[in-house]
Amino acid sequence: MKRFVLLALVTCVWVAGCDDDNGTAPTNLPVVFSALLSPAAEIPAVVGPETSGRGAVQFTIFPTRDAAGNITAATATFHIQLYDFPGGVSVTGAHIHEGGSNVAGPVRISTGIAPGQVVLTDGTLDMNIRGIAVTPALAEAIIQNPAGWYFNIHSTANPGGFARGQLSRVR
Repeated sequence: MKRFVLLALVTCVWVAGCDDDNGTAPTNLPVVFSALLSPAAEIPAVVGPETSGRGAVQFTIFPTRDAAGNITAATATFHIQLYDFPGGVSVTGAHIHEGGSNVAGPVRISTGIAPGQVVLTDGTLDMNIRGIAVTPALAEAIIQNPAGWYFNIHSTANPGGFARGQLSRVR
């Protein structure tokens, strides 16, 4: 009887320690990306006094996955910080675009900032935007290849963008 109990205990410990996913079980944990924003990275080139600033963005995808690990829904947040820009810059939009570092690609995820809604009164910005819907396919594409995506922020003076940075995965 003691051997049976010991064998059962060893088997339970062994089975619990042996999983077939090697630590890659589906997870609903957030996936975090960041990008350093620079006017020098913009395509087309930034003109005027907006060439002086810098910034950063943290972009987080909150996926919902099924038992097979497929993303079934997702939302995103943005934390945008800008500094050393001239006072009075009027933001006309901020987006995730598809494209490498030498491409001006299409907008895929908008922050929802409307033209004139945000003005860099003193040349700085520290803003959080939450609850942006992201399609499952788009979330998966960004997670699989963050370097193929960039964030940029647009202004009245530079409608193509005044600060840009390629995404890189943080966690």
